Amino acid sequence: MTTRPVAVLIGPPGSGKSTVGAALAELLGVAFRDTDADAETAAGKPIGEIFVDDGEEAFRALEREAVASALTTHPGVVALGGGAILAADTQELLAAGHTVVYLKVGLAEAVQRVGLNSARPLLVLNPRSTLRKLLEERLPIYERLGTHHVATDGRTPADIAAEIAETLR
Repeated sequence: MTTRPVAVLIGPPGSGKSTVGAALAELLGVAFRDTDADAETAAGKPIGEIFVDDGEEAFRALEREAVASALTTHPGVVALGGGAILAADTQELLAAGHTVVYLKVGLAEAVQRVGLNSARPLLVLNPRSTLRKLLEERLPIYERLGTHHVATDGRTPADIAAEIAETLR
C-alpha cells in the first residue's frame, strides 16, 4: 500500500518551499521531506557539486527518483525542487490526486530571497535574468499542477504555513 503526503509544495526558487514546508509540517504535527536533500543524500554531495561533476541530467535523474519515492512513501509534507515539475513522470504523479500547493512569488521578491546563493547552480550567472526565464518557462506548469495557489510575497513563512494548514483542514 502506498502512502500519500498531506501536502506537496511546488514553486520557483525563492518561493519558500523548504522553509514553509518545515513550518507547515510542524503545525500539522507531521514529518517534513525535501526532495533536493534526498537527491543530495543519494549522490553523497551538494546539488551544486552534482551539477558540476555529473551534469544537470544526472541531477534530474536523482531528482525524479527522490520525488517518486517521496510521493509514494512519505505521509507528511514534501517540498519539491523548483525544476522537479519539468519531468513528465513527476507531472503525472502529482496530477494523480495529490494535494499540491503552488507557492507563488513575484520576480523581485524571488531574486531578493535567492540572492547570489551559489547552492543554486542554475542561478549562478545573472540570477535575475535566469530566474525570469525559469518563471516564464515553469509558471504554466506550476499553475496547472497546483490544487491550491498561495501568494507568498511580503509574507512570513509562519503566515503562509498557517494559511495552508487552514486550507487543508
